[in-house]
Amino acid sequence: MEGVKHIIAVASGKGGVGKSTVTVNLALALSAQGYRVGVLDADIYGPSQAQMLGVAEGVRPQAAGEDKFLPLEAHGLQAMSMAFMVNTREAMVWRGPMVVGAFQQMLNQTQWDNLDFLLIDMPPGTGDIQLTLAQKVAVSGAVIVTTPQDIALLDARKGIEMFRKVNVPVLGVVENMSLYHCEKCGHEAPIFGAGGGDRIAEEYETEVLGRLPLTLSIRELTDSGRPSVVSEPEGSVSQTFAAIATRVAQSVDGQNKESPTISFSE
Repeated sequence: MEGVKHIIAVASGKGGVGKSTVTVNLALALSAQGYRVGVLDADIYGPSQAQMLGVAEGVRPQAAGEDKFLPLEAHGLQAMSMAFMVNTREAMVWRGPMVVGAFQQMLNQTQWDNLDFLLIDMPPGTGDIQLTLAQKVAVSGAVIVTTPQDIALLDARKGIEMFRKVNVPVLGVVENMSLYHCEKCGHEAPIFGAGGGDRIAEEYETEVLGRLPLTLSIRELTDSGRPSVVSEPEGSVSQTFAAIATRVAQSVDGQNKESPTISFSE
């Protein structure tokens, strides 16, 4: 893609595991390391990056020529989302072809400015948008977000299998909500189970990029539009994201990048 060196898909296979929270904090962590980073919110039905980045309701992208528009900027990131195009309370009652068309417009008609990384916050599932992404552009790698519980791992496996089918390398797994951490007493408990990230990483011969706790502050800061990495840059959560960002950048820089192809078997 013009103006973009590397595209990273952040996926989960299911909703509710904190994929968007991981996406925005990972993008901010890469930015803090000196990279030029953008975020594309590919969840047409339920875009959330506008609120997470603190972009006010009603702020719209500016046109750049006849068929391009400029990404919005927030916390040093370039960003594009369906939330920038419509009222956030409006339900997108669209069939698949319309959703894919909207995604392709945001992907191809946004005038990204010399990005090192474009992180794509993927919607849940393994459907039209995931296949369209793999068909239309060369994706450098995918980061899979899961929680330790078996139900989340079922869908995470489907996400990994999907990327394997379209020859997109899986850079690793982020285990979110790994431990519940009480901010008052410091007690920790694995309320969603333990070892799920390790099991799936071993099964698919990849690595656990990092483990994130289930804490109130992560949710509060993200909801307020100032995610942990910018609000508490010296905090333990931010340090975890910094380590994840380093591993992602090293993996992308060290791999032999090829355009993905799709093959189907009967």
